[in-house]
Amino acid sequence: MDIPAPALAAGDPGTVSVGKREWAGLAVLALACLVYSMDLTVLHLAVPQISEVLRPTSSQLLWIIDVYGFMVAGLLLTMGTIGDRIGRRRLLMVGAAAFAAVSVIAAFAPTAPVLIGCRALLGIAGATLAPSTLSLIFTMFRDATQRSVAVGVWVGSYSVGGSIGPLAGGIMLEHFWWGSVFLLAVPVMVLLLVLAPRVLPEFRDPDAGRLDLISAALCTIAVLLVVFGMKKTAQDGPGVAALGALAAGIILGGIFVRRQLTTAEPMLDLRLFRLGSFRTALTINMVAIFVAFGYALFVGQYFQLVLGMSPLRAGIATIPAGLGFMIGSQIGPRIMKVVRPAYMIGFGMAMAALGLLLLTRITTTGGVELTIIASLLVSFGLAPVFGITTELIVGTAPPEQAGAASGLSETGAEFGGALGISILGSISVAIYRTQLHENLPAGLSDSDVRDSRDTLGEAMEVARTLPDKLGTAVADAAKHAFLTGMHLTAAVAAVAALLLAVIAVTRLRHVPPG
Repeated sequence: MDIPAPALAAGDPGTVSVGKREWAGLAVLALACLVYSMDLTVLHLAVPQISEVLRPTSSQLLWIIDVYGFMVAGLLLTMGTIGDRIGRRRLLMVGAAAFAAVSVIAAFAPTAPVLIGCRALLGIAGATLAPSTLSLIFTMFRDATQRSVAVGVWVGSYSVGGSIGPLAGGIMLEHFWWGSVFLLAVPVMVLLLVLAPRVLPEFRDPDAGRLDLISAALCTIAVLLVVFGMKKTAQDGPGVAALGALAAGIILGGIFVRRQLTTAEPMLDLRLFRLGSFRTALTINMVAIFVAFGYALFVGQYFQLVLGMSPLRAGIATIPAGLGFMIGSQIGPRIMKVVRPAYMIGFGMAMAALGLLLLTRITTTGGVELTIIASLLVSFGLAPVFGITTELIVGTAPPEQAGAASGLSETGAEFGGALGISILGSISVAIYRTQLHENLPAGLSDSDVRDSRDTLGEAMEVARTLPDKLGTAVADAAKHAFLTGMHLTAAVAAVAALLLAVIAVTRLRHVPPG
């Protein structure tokens, strides 16, 4: 049964009748986004148990963690385009069914290669969720004010998922085996499959041509290569594999763009980029994600490895930031009724910059309260930015291309995250290794020095194996080196946030309130 989109209210052509069904549909979509986001973080606490039971190599362990994000990034735009053609609700339900089924298989994976395969399939299924949910919101909510609230809920659900992922994973791991973290998604996806036909409308482009499989392959491979190259650069430096992947991805991306300009039925209408608001909003959204990584990369490590907090306590300490994101994403639409988006974005980015600058003041001996305040400022400032830019990106596109525009918005966000990991991660690693090399105490073996310079976590493991005095010296040196890198990357992200505030105010000031 296809539920029609909300109809215009009688006697008032400027408003749209939105009832309980649409708000119930929004709740279903938010649950799907929450699980999608939660699956990005829920696995981290299970890594020690996975390492003990499945015995993966270091390379396999990295793929277990990263392949989900790689597949999501590579397929977002393609899945958004497919949704425009076959129906957004249908794509959402297919993805939800696949997500639930593969989650069960992953929970009982007998070997590391099987788990890697399951994580890759989960990424493919997850790539159907973000563009489908966002484009359906733009179909269901035609009134600008109600749509802003709905987009705020959509944005907030990602933050909630990211925040409760470690908490939920920690609770499951306290009582069950490592695979139980995957089963958290199953009841939510089953609920979505039951409720979606009742509360979600179907929408497809009636004039859409056939899907250009060559364009889809070019787009997917290009994004995968670029994201892989960025993350590889952050992990190992600008080596042959990383630079080769980046170069190949850029070349294939150029071929994809050229094909879109010459084919009769393009997968993506590049004329959208002629619109100044679209280009600016997409850029701001991508760089705002980059800025978010200025603190997200380090806060968890700071709590657990520098201050020695347990995973559960560290997860609890991140709750205020999640609440700030939720509140900010809901307050933003209400303020936007009377304040221009340019000034909202400018104020939000300035607030985020202030929070990032506060992170440059924390020390190794105590900084829980200051870090929580800084994280709250960053999350509260960025929340309305994501909502506003998402509306500008998808709202600018014609209704029949909302799925592709949603996929493009999410792909830009993935690129922003990859840039954050690559640039900020590379800066922090370089500073950490340089500082640690200068300050490590004498008397360490070559292997201990090598392991300590790898990561802060490795350094703390080395310190635990050494005599008390020597171990303490190694731990202190590693903590100070880590904080030096954290301070500088937070400062770089703060500068980027302030530049973004200026760009928003100067380039979007013509966009009216509401």
